[in-house]
Amino acid sequence: MFMHNKRLQYTVRVSQPNPVLASFLLEQFGGPDGELAAAMRYFTQGLGEDDPGRKDMLLDIATEELSHLEVIGSIVAMLNKGVKAELAEGAMSEAELYMKMGAGGDSHTQSILYGGGPSLTNSSGVPWSGAYVDSRGDPTCDLRSNIAAESRAKIVYERLINITDDPGIKDALGFLMTREVAHQKSFEKALYSIRDNFPPGKLPGLERFASTYVNTSQGEGDLEGAWNSGEQWERVDDIAANLPFDGGNGQATVQLSADQLAIAQALAKRTMSDPQATPTTGADLGAGPGAGRTSDEDLGGAANMQDAVEQARNLTPA
Repeated sequence: MFMHNKRLQYTVRVSQPNPVLASFLLEQFGGPDGELAAAMRYFTQGLGEDDPGRKDMLLDIATEELSHLEVIGSIVAMLNKGVKAELAEGAMSEAELYMKMGAGGDSHTQSILYGGGPSLTNSSGVPWSGAYVDSRGDPTCDLRSNIAAESRAKIVYERLINITDDPGIKDALGFLMTREVAHQKSFEKALYSIRDNFPPGKLPGLERFASTYVNTSQGEGDLEGAWNSGEQWERVDDIAANLPFDGGNGQATVQLSADQLAIAQALAKRTMSDPQATPTTGADLGAGPGAGRTSDEDLGGAANMQDAVEQARNLTPA
């Protein structure tokens, strides 16, 4: 059960309306790294969590994320204040309304479709999606995802802070940004409170491949560091000489029954290409400048249809 407290977790003070800034802030309302996505991610994880400590933490943070959704939504509403009245009452001329609605971002959609209220969309008007909730039901996997989500949200808040000079909005966004830092710390503590938390899941990695670094991007710019060299790694630079890694023949095979094999062979025979054929195609017939080399079959030895036409023009009638 939820009880709503009408006081915001952090006071919202907006200096003046700004519909364009409002549309940008929707990124943290209905975007993939926004507050609703975070709340739903942690709620679903918490409901399925068996560990009492993690369950309590996840439900605490999920509920707080809803309060952050309320703060962001309130800022958006204040930035759009007056839009609904101006549209509904026709308080401005058509030209003035048009210019104000089309000032930038997705402000025209927010004004006309939602009347200035916060919509569950990102800053480009894309509707919120449950696909943003990427939980997998394994605590070591989900906690790492949560850490990454809080990091991404923190960066988005930084960028939003940098595009406004409204001191009240900067203050509120700074609070929300800092709470992302606090949540990340909680998730990291919870993750490292799990013994043997890496690799995720129960099954161990294959020992012979777990410490192999494959240098597949080679050339100018190759660098070595703790991530790809040293005692922890067996580095593979000569890729071709080491393929396949399992020591097999590197081919894909499947066991078929006699009937399946006969059908597969019949299909292969029916659809076999003739490597000796050089058929004239539509590209040959329509070839013009820039077409490159085309078939000379049935073109009287001409390299392409254009040359064949030129040759025909030069023929003297008998």
